[in-house]
Amino acid sequence: MIRRIDLRSAATGRASGEPFDYRTAVPRADFDVEAAVPAVHAICEGVRTGGLEAVLDYCERFDGVRPDDIRVPAGAAQAALDDLDPAIRAGLEESIRRLRLTCEAELETDAVTDLGPGARVTHRKVPMNRVGLYVPGGIAPLVSSVLMNVVPAQVAGVRSIALASPPQKEFGGSVHPTILAACALLGVDEVYTVGGAQAIAMFAYGTGPCARVDFVTGPGNIYTVTAKRLLKGLVGIDSEAGPTEIGILADDTADAAYVAADLVSQAEHDPLASAVLVTPSERLADEVELELDKQVFATRHVERVRTALTGVQSAVVLVDDLEQGLAVVDAHAAEHLEIQTEDAAGWAARVTNAGAIFVGPHAPVSLGDYCAGSNHVLPTGGCACHSSGLSVRAFTRSVHVVDYSRDALAEVADHVVTLAEAEDLPGHGAAVRVRFDR
Repeated sequence: MIRRIDLRSAATGRASGEPFDYRTAVPRADFDVEAAVPAVHAICEGVRTGGLEAVLDYCERFDGVRPDDIRVPAGAAQAALDDLDPAIRAGLEESIRRLRLTCEAELETDAVTDLGPGARVTHRKVPMNRVGLYVPGGIAPLVSSVLMNVVPAQVAGVRSIALASPPQKEFGGSVHPTILAACALLGVDEVYTVGGAQAIAMFAYGTGPCARVDFVTGPGNIYTVTAKRLLKGLVGIDSEAGPTEIGILADDTADAAYVAADLVSQAEHDPLASAVLVTPSERLADEVELELDKQVFATRHVERVRTALTGVQSAVVLVDDLEQGLAVVDAHAAEHLEIQTEDAAGWAARVTNAGAIFVGPHAPVSLGDYCAGSNHVLPTGGCACHSSGLSVRAFTRSVHVVDYSRDALAEVADHVVTLAEAEDLPGHGAAVRVRFDR
């Protein structure tokens, strides 16, 4: 069901004496953005030059339906909310409540630094003016992604929010009703029934009724990710998120049924999903494999899960001890990392590379996907070593406000002139001298 990689003594068995690169020890799924560039470039150009008609053509071509209007009519979201299962509504409301609390705790105030009499620099946090949020709807209607994108944007103070999700043939070419219901709960009334690369291009160029945005966020398939790469610069983007990943660092104290269930939970997202267990316990590895044999065939999406778990991106990795295991998971830098060990909090505190860390047996990744209060839009593909998950900070910009009096400028004028001359930029120095030569 899932392959094994034995890294025991790997770090000490190299004749060259060079450090072992654990980043190459656990391969990832083949998610070749470059291969998709030609096709996606054509789509983006089509939207840029063809406008709304091109967007509608792509909806018909890729989603099998041509919406009457790409903007969802006013009232449709509220109607979807009115029809929503009360239990689903309660779950969404609790998730929103928890996420809003953690987002509000992230808000930063202006930082004012007085460098002397009349010399002040203020570090201001300014929200984006307008953002476009993308919510996938292909394999599954990811209603939770509505919350994860919208709530931090709202808390950050973004004034204009547009949301796009693929048209659903079974719902007459509109957005999935559960996604619409979540939009109504959050007060998002600008919703577009457009998916894939054409949705990202619509946001970037401003197409039909959708005005151009400043920033685009949200996960998606390889075509959506490629469009974000191609249009980055024209608009800001959150990340180039690939297939979902779970890493688990576990020892003999872990419950094999829990570990197996958590691997399955992420494998059901996508056939390219990555599920990796790192453990020094051969006994646990054996027990988890037995549990996977039972649990995979009991789940609804058997083929999808089995494809992910038998892919090159998934493995049980045997290590000498937890120290080596920590080195492996840090190098792998998974999107989601669970720590199911003795003193799980202590080991979790030492992790430096992970999109989100889940501590102990009662913090499964599924909790983070919905109701932990954390955000589930996270860096994938090893990018957790340099990038962060979606947060309030992603929707704000830092601006330095420089406020100096004449006397304060005079105090550093000679330094400015000297440094300008050192860089052979005499005009810079002249711009200071002119203020004192008259």
